[in-house]
Amino acid sequence: MKSFFITNPCSYREIGMKYKTDHLNLGAWQTHSVVNGPDERFVLWLQGCPRRCQGCINPEFLAIEPSHEIAVDELAEKILAVSGLEGVTYSGGEPFLQPEPLFKLSTHLHAAGLGIVCFTGYTLEALQAHSDSWIQRLLAQIDLLIDGPFEQEKVASLRWRGSHNQRLHFLTERYSKYSTQPETSATEVELVMTNNGVMASGFWPANFLERLTKIMER
Repeated sequence: MKSFFITNPCSYREIGMKYKTDHLNLGAWQTHSVVNGPDERFVLWLQGCPRRCQGCINPEFLAIEPSHEIAVDELAEKILAVSGLEGVTYSGGEPFLQPEPLFKLSTHLHAAGLGIVCFTGYTLEALQAHSDSWIQRLLAQIDLLIDGPFEQEKVASLRWRGSHNQRLHFLTERYSKYSTQPETSATEVELVMTNNGVMASGFWPANFLERLTKIMER
């Protein structure tokens, strides 16, 4: 598999990967989470990222290759069938690699009253300057954008962020109340039992997963 080190926004189309405009390529998903944005959320980890940030929290989702492909309409139906959700969070991987199908999903979710949070390794300014109209359309659907690459030398304990350079952009009023709350936040981690083992979600200190693995092995 070719390694990618693209620092400017791009899509599957620009990389040359075949994709379906009405399907999303997911690395994983979680039906209930309280550590990936405000309140209770459905979380999607998009498969593929052209960046290679040292210390990436989700290296298993970096490969730009098919993983779990699902039709947008089917995924929307799956999400809307879950009760008690305030919204949906897009993480990855890099969500903006798949702007067209993600925009289409977002319109379904917003129409149903759910809020949208999106993590991205790109800056808001870089996304706004991009010529791809689907990137602009997706941006217009996002209530809270958390931008910037993870920088290991700037590790921080901030709400929904892993390093000091990452920023919260309140693109609508939906989550604006958080803009006036303290920036610092205690480390939050969720451990979810799955058929394939334990899935960790959230933001954790260095070597947390290694220590957890050793404890479980005992």
